[in-house]
Amino acid sequence: MTDAVNIASYLTRSAAASPHELAIVCPTGRRRPEDSYLTRRQLDQESDAVARGLELAGIGRGVRTVLMVRPSPELFTLAFAMLKVGAVPVLIDPGIGRRHLAGCISTAAPQAFVGVAKAHLARMVFGWGRRTVRELVTVGPWAPWGGSTLGELTERGRMAGSFTLAETAADETAAIVFTSGSTGPPKGVVYSHGNFRAQLEAVRELLGVASGDVDLPTFPLFALFDPALGMTTVVPEMDPTRPGDVDPLKILEPIAAFKVTTMFGSPALLDRVGRYGAARGVRLPSLKRVISAGAPVSPQIIQRFQEMLEEDGEILTPYGATECLPVAVISSREILAETRRATDSGAGVCVGLPVPSVDVAIIPVSDEPVDRWNGTRSLPPGEVGEIVVKGGQVTTSYFRAEHQDRLAKIADSDGAVRHRMGDLGYWDADGRLWFVGRKSHRVEIGDTTLYPVRCEGVFNTHPAVRRSALVGVGREAFRRPVVCLELEPEARTVDRGRLYAELTELAAGHEVTRGIDTFVVRRRFPVDIRHNAKIDRPQLAEWAERKLGLSG
Repeated sequence: MTDAVNIASYLTRSAAASPHELAIVCPTGRRRPEDSYLTRRQLDQESDAVARGLELAGIGRGVRTVLMVRPSPELFTLAFAMLKVGAVPVLIDPGIGRRHLAGCISTAAPQAFVGVAKAHLARMVFGWGRRTVRELVTVGPWAPWGGSTLGELTERGRMAGSFTLAETAADETAAIVFTSGSTGPPKGVVYSHGNFRAQLEAVRELLGVASGDVDLPTFPLFALFDPALGMTTVVPEMDPTRPGDVDPLKILEPIAAFKVTTMFGSPALLDRVGRYGAARGVRLPSLKRVISAGAPVSPQIIQRFQEMLEEDGEILTPYGATECLPVAVISSREILAETRRATDSGAGVCVGLPVPSVDVAIIPVSDEPVDRWNGTRSLPPGEVGEIVVKGGQVTTSYFRAEHQDRLAKIADSDGAVRHRMGDLGYWDADGRLWFVGRKSHRVEIGDTTLYPVRCEGVFNTHPAVRRSALVGVGREAFRRPVVCLELEPEARTVDRGRLYAELTELAAGHEVTRGIDTFVVRRRFPVDIRHNAKIDRPQLAEWAERKLGLSG
């Protein structure tokens, strides 16, 4: 029988240890001062009251519940309340698009829907969950569509008396978190309470957080661990689905005002804020660690942001995915002092040493399912293959997606499940993991395989190039590699013929890019909605084919 664990118990222990420390701060002018923060005790007590109210409303253990609430104290309260009763929050990026949202909700078949008024209006207009949703909760002052407001539900919970934390099993479903759909259709990743516990402990070890640490998370899902880790969360005023367009002052000002020590930011956000800070000589003395994930972070972005930090500050770039995070980690010190030179020469991106809680292997590249781990060959250092992971934070299935499970999961002999990351990489002689691109993005030209991240590292060294993307265009025997370019703002008027000649010469100087001589410029790349950093390469390839007259 599996052990019992409820990830929400971490909040209760944190509140008991430091009841008066701030848990949540939401510094926005739209809120009254008394509504803009919660202490750890208040968050624990409020989530207890909401949890009791949820039970009375029929949202209890195992009930799948769509949660569509903006980053706010209410979001934290509801998330912990659901975990406390053993309900299953269904988390979907709001910017994923109407069609994908409808598909995700249909797949999840939720029995309850908790959201702001705008989310409920969309639910009614587009019919989300019409056949399965029975219970409704609105975060707002009124709910003309039925159900309860959060305020009413909380009050009923308080009047009902004490609340007892659900003793959920480690293998019991805790949440369903949908991927962003940036590398295929969105999939519902099934997180167990055991997965969350392992992930939280891995993050605690990775960050080395201590009492008094203050976090500024620009991706809401990552923020939910903060209260359990004993950190104060400062919720930035921004659209979390557009981190690449953030107002830099909305990040820099709260860092200074609240003496933020830890920050999460996608590569796109770090790029935007770093450029702003570099142009104005901004310094961030309180910031000790910056975490960036979601896509490879270029050495140029790391260098620019690092210059705003003090000597003891560092940027950590953990490698992982929605299905498993963290897998490996490397710091800015190691990147800037050593691995960036190899990245610039076509080695790919070093993502560092695996974290102790996961077992990482590299296996031969295949697009076919691997049913059993027995007999699967692990590749030696230097040989590119698919990255496969196993460990406590590795999720074991997708929700109602048997075909995707067959492609991504491998049954191990000990009863555990290994996850195929869909990423390609290799080991170096020091046991570090290097990432060279998505398996689905490799470009095969005859007998040669080109790995995007390897090639792009070379072209990104040109001063006119902000970022590049390798795609394959054309059909069968006529297929060829094309490098799409997004230029630095000041380079958008450069002579294209001269630029392409310089890039062709640059390509000839490196084995991994030799022979690449076709380039096209696009003003702005299509990117994912979660981090605004993963390039939509299939869309870019279709555009490049049309641009070069190779479509049809």
